[in-house]
Amino acid sequence: MGGCAGKARREEEDKLDFKGGNVHIITTKEGWDQKIAEANRDGKTVVANFSASWCGPCRVIAPVYAEMSKTYPQLMFLTIDVDDLMDFSSSWDIRATPAFFFLKNGQQIDKLVGANKPELEKKVLAAADGSSSK
Repeated sequence: MGGCAGKARREEEDKLDFKGGNVHIITTKEGWDQKIAEANRDGKTVVANFSASWCGPCRVIAPVYAEMSKTYPQLMFLTIDVDDLMDFSSSWDIRATPAFFFLKNGQQIDKLVGANKPELEKKVLAAADGSSSK
């Protein structure tokens, strides 16, 4: 449900909009490492959204993801543009976007591929419940 596998023509000004949320945009591998280290130090579960600006479903789910980042401050929400960090994204075996990875202590604990709002909400809620019951 709602995933992009092919690449369409990309317009630089068409970045995904996460305004109003608490989403950290990752633009470098170093930025990723820094945020993962911060989450591990603070005991936070990370929700990593691998997306693309040209992907329709990514654009639809972006405001939902931004809203979740405000609702669940106990989680760390990251977004990685697969075109900006191609090699890094390839290392995660991204075959379609959006792809959401849930990480605890740097280890993957769950995954969701596609812009499936009810399933994303369910997985984020489960991750938030797991984070708050330390």
